Amino acid sequence: MDYIPNTDADRKEMLKAVGVKSVNDLFLDVPEKLRFPKLDLPPALTEMEMVQELQALGDENDDLNHIACFLGAGAYNHFVPKVVDSIISRGEFYTAYTPYQPEISQGTLQAHFEYQSMIAALTGMEVSNVSHYDGATAVAEAVIMALQVGRGKRLKVVLSPTLNPQYREVVHTYTQGMGITTVGEDAPLCDLDALADLADKDAACVIVQNPDFLGRLYTRNEMQALADKVHAAGALFVVSVDPISLGLFAPPGHYGADVACGEGQPMGNALSFGGPYVGFYAMKLDDVRKSAGRIVGETVDVDGKRGYVLTLSTREQHIRRDKASSNICSNQALNALAAAVYMAAMGKHGLRKAAELSYHKAHYAAALIDKLEGYAVKGNGLFFKEFVVQCPQPVAEINQRLLDEWGILGGYDLGRDYPELADHMLICVTEMNGRAEIEALAEALAGMSASDTGDLEGQDESDDMEEVA
Repeated sequence: MDYIPNTDADRKEMLKAVGVKSVNDLFLDVPEKLRFPKLDLPPALTEMEMVQELQALGDENDDLNHIACFLGAGAYNHFVPKVVDSIISRGEFYTAYTPYQPEISQGTLQAHFEYQSMIAALTGMEVSNVSHYDGATAVAEAVIMALQVGRGKRLKVVLSPTLNPQYREVVHTYTQGMGITTVGEDAPLCDLDALADLADKDAACVIVQNPDFLGRLYTRNEMQALADKVHAAGALFVVSVDPISLGLFAPPGHYGADVACGEGQPMGNALSFGGPYVGFYAMKLDDVRKSAGRIVGETVDVDGKRGYVLTLSTREQHIRRDKASSNICSNQALNALAAAVYMAAMGKHGLRKAAELSYHKAHYAAALIDKLEGYAVKGNGLFFKEFVVQCPQPVAEINQRLLDEWGILGGYDLGRDYPELADHMLICVTEMNGRAEIEALAEALAGMSASDTGDLEGQDESDDMEEVA
């Protein structure tokens, strides 16, 4: 223990005070076989050797600078302006923690306030909190808020089957022991009327995704009709939304949503092997005190100068913990800042351009793939940047060949979450995919013809997906 800056006399005095003879005696409660295990480690390396070995291991990875990516399903390869990394790497932001003391945290609080303001404007809602951990926890927190709005008397939660499957899993985990019932997950895919029929006097909320997990884009009129039915039943209408789509299509606040939430990763946050990401959460002002997370407000000091404070903060770390609205007591401040810088840098015109490019490129890719023998794009064309393709062979096999032979990261295997969609791939196209990449994907898929994998005639197609619009 030479690394501890204490003398032998210091250590002896501390051991005597504790009542043991040696440092090893402190570990007697640990089972002997686990106390000081022998580790089978390779010989030590010099710094130079270590750097070389780690570099070699890193070179074995594929990255999106060298391969084309058509994988989405909740995490998306969108353009990140260089200014994002430049700002979030500044020490005053990179190392900042919760701004409990406004007198020394004005910069952080202002950044949070600006993030909230832009999220509220983007979603068409009245107020936004600073952030949640990710899109899944944002949806789960909407459920908790709906239960509190219903005063614990409404214990049914309606979940769309085309809400991201991981989001649904998190909702189930979050709400264990709350005595709630979840319905809707076995409803027909992409059928809003079926969800509306489940909204009754017992329903706390109805949660849908737009565009949904299968890429289906619902019109403003469709969503407004659902919102009206949900509100007529006295429930809250929660919409999980792709923020990039809001550069082109109506925001949830314009068709009756009580909560608009989702994954903020597409806005300035890199894919990063699945995280960390950031969940955005906006709501109507009426229910703001039942929401989770922090809300920064603008005020003036005693001299009339503009300042920022935590107008609402979580109760979890303070008094009246029994009144806590959530067990989330922090936020994704740095990731939220990245989203704020992204929105500020892109502006409304840049965000619209990113949405337009994603939309048109996805439809171009769908048109090419739909012409291929053995492949069929499901639905009638109303989608944003993701679409479903029925494939002539297992998706896992196609994806492996795409990666090995073409250097292409293929789409998501929908059979993992929807048994009725076995051999269906969810393909994602964003502004980052050029024409050459899209045409290479179509060429690669064409090479995996139906003749290579057996005759597809007579196979049943998914009835559910025939209704996808």
